Amino acid sequence: MSFTVEKHYCGEHLVDTAIFSEAKKCGGMEAEDTIYVKKPCCKDTVDIIEGQDELSAKDFQSFDKDVYFTLVSYVYSYTYLFETSVKPIIPHKNYAPPNIIKDIHVLDETFLI
Repeated sequence: MSFTVEKHYCGEHLVDTAIFSEAKKCGGMEAEDTIYVKKPCCKDTVDIIEGQDELSAKDFQSFDKDVYFTLVSYVYSYTYLFETSVKPIIPHKNYAPPNIIKDIHVLDETFLI
């Protein structure tokens, strides 16, 4: 994969940077009222980053023995690195209290004062 990076400078200051698109201009060079300009103050730079054309793919069995064991042990140790949290057991989760038919405090005439 290759891509371009465009940069727009106005004087010594970086105004805009764009990847995969065109950089926005600051408008310093497009002034219509100036007839004579000695030096242009803006400049554009384009950096092209070339990608790799030839790719090679390796399967899992083509690794050396040491690399294979290192990779397997790393994956194994990473998967068991974090402990799962134990869900608390709530023994009375599905318990429904009985229906109150009579008020026991009034029947026994015991009140908390």
